[in-house]
Amino acid sequence: MRPGASGAELSALEEELGFPLHDDLKSLLSTHNGVTPRRSSTQAGAFLLGYSLLDTADILEWQQNLADTAREAVEEGCEDEVIGRTAHQRWVPFAQCLTGDLLFVDHRGEREGEVGELCFGSPEYLWLWPGMGLMLHDLCAAVDGMSPLPRLDRRPRVHEGRMLEWVAS
Repeated sequence: MRPGASGAELSALEEELGFPLHDDLKSLLSTHNGVTPRRSSTQAGAFLLGYSLLDTADILEWQQNLADTAREAVEEGCEDEVIGRTAHQRWVPFAQCLTGDLLFVDHRGEREGEVGELCFGSPEYLWLWPGMGLMLHDLCAAVDGMSPLPRLDRRPRVHEGRMLEWVAS
């Protein structure tokens, strides 16, 4: 894990996004600004359900990709199939797996702070947790007890004594 993002880096990210980061995401980034990128599934760094924490630069790049997708959907008249289902301007990705799928924090009014999973190829995102604090609590409790996650059909397993995996229960 990398050292935390500076206040200046977080301010720059918020300025580029055009809205403030949710406090939980800001706190996580101020503690760890991403991880060393993995090049294969056998390398460490994917502790969030097989996802690796992004740094502020990658967060901005992925958020802009989602915002562009949402804008293009409006221009093409297919916003009902895309916006709030597979992309939204106020979704802020914070972790990515090797396949490109994303975990994001929703920054929309009544959904602010919710954590979702965006699997490319799926017709709609999967709601995972009402907030990052509960997500981190559930992940830690599952690892401590090597027990299934309460909201998902996944449980932790240590592969070859060196790498945390999340497998179907």
